[in-house]
Amino acid sequence: MAASLLFSSGLSCSRQLQARRSLSTSAQPSKDVTLFEHDRTRFFRLLAVFCGGQFVFWTYLAQFAFTGLRDTGGEKANFEMNLGSNAWRYGFTLGCLTIGGGIVGLGALFCRRSVFKVILHEGGKMVTVWTQSPLGPGQGRRITVPLSQVACHAHRQESTSFIPLRVKGHKFYFLLDKEGAMKNARLFDVTVGAYRPI
Repeated sequence: MAASLLFSSGLSCSRQLQARRSLSTSAQPSKDVTLFEHDRTRFFRLLAVFCGGQFVFWTYLAQFAFTGLRDTGGEKANFEMNLGSNAWRYGFTLGCLTIGGGIVGLGALFCRRSVFKVILHEGGKMVTVWTQSPLGPGQGRRITVPLSQVACHAHRQESTSFIPLRVKGHKFYFLLDKEGAMKNARLFDVTVGAYRPI
């Protein structure tokens, strides 16, 4: 009698453990589940200020090059280059504008590819990827796609600083900072973090 009671209680405990495990690893949750979250608003505000400052600096330098360089073609100079010639003026101006625009573009690209939150929706069929924004948490771009169109090309434990997330239809990877909170690591591994050929 005691043995059968002990066996039945052990059986019920193992069933409870299996139920808990299946809840934590089920790929079809009964409600929306946040898999990953990391708010870096302060960093991206500083990045926006830095990129804006760089753009102003390079734009001013381009304006100075275009209006301030003098043509020294008819004068004797200590070097042969004529920095005021049209080729130098236009080239230097274009170079400065390219550098300033490139810095702003790279900063915007990094912001739009850094992930603030990943949500697996009820039923496990759809995923929303939220990007970071200097305007505050939840102000970035939201991309909702089927789970079949999302894949990780490197396991989260193999990545050193960022987990690369691929979304079909987008050219570059989305980046999940490893310092962020992985809310449900097992569910992430079997859904968003799984490798799929896209």
